[in-house]
Amino acid sequence: MDQQTIQTLGDELYEALRAQSTVTPLTERHADISIEDAYYISMRMLERRKADGERVIGKKIGVTSKAVQAMLDVHQPDFGYLTDAMLFGNGEELSISEHLVAPRAEGEVAFVLKRDLEGPGVTNAEVLRATECVMPCFEIVDSRIRDWKIRIQDTVADNASCGLFVLGDQIVDPRRVDLSVCGMVVEKNGEVVSTGSGAAALGSPVNCVAWLANTLGEFGIKLEAGEVILSGSLVPLLPIQPGESMQLSIGGIGTASTRFV
Repeated sequence: MDQQTIQTLGDELYEALRAQSTVTPLTERHADISIEDAYYISMRMLERRKADGERVIGKKIGVTSKAVQAMLDVHQPDFGYLTDAMLFGNGEELSISEHLVAPRAEGEVAFVLKRDLEGPGVTNAEVLRATECVMPCFEIVDSRIRDWKIRIQDTVADNASCGLFVLGDQIVDPRRVDLSVCGMVVEKNGEVVSTGSGAAALGSPVNCVAWLANTLGEFGIKLEAGEVILSGSLVPLLPIQPGESMQLSIGGIGTASTRFV
């Protein structure tokens, strides 16, 4: 795919983000689009957001659990960028009408790094040594692709379908909890709606962060000290509507909550 087309598609997705609108799937219009093309489209979209004053504060891995892969019919992980405009605190209200198009919520473990990680060759042990703490997190995924009709190239181009994220207010040393077996319970409006465990995300959230560091290394990008890294959902995606509230708890880590208006 030529550079002009990449820039045009990145601009189109940026404009859809700002207008809270959707576009026809890129894969329907460009049969030759590769995953590498899609990442460059996402970087153009990010470039436009940074020009607006947004600041990159982290990165995310998406589509890690079998449940989410089956739901979206996307069968490999992807990654996107987190900016300061996407971050909300524990218990804060999120306005769907002001920020989102077709949101769905998922529960994750967030990593906060104290030193850089740069692939290739990053191991799980290096991930743990580089991590300051882990936190409970909601990621509110959203798609600028019409009706969530996405293939892997569509979601990659659309910043891994990332919308907003909510961090809990508890922090834990990752060496004090077995992240592969930690259990998650998600409640909507006070009722349990899903459960999961750390193993749902590529066997462990630590595996996810190592995968992300090594995959980004192929593009000359590193995970940087101070960044928040969202490690992938442990539970199925849940559609959300105004007036609903959600809470999650992760064994040995803590809780996060939010309300949608």
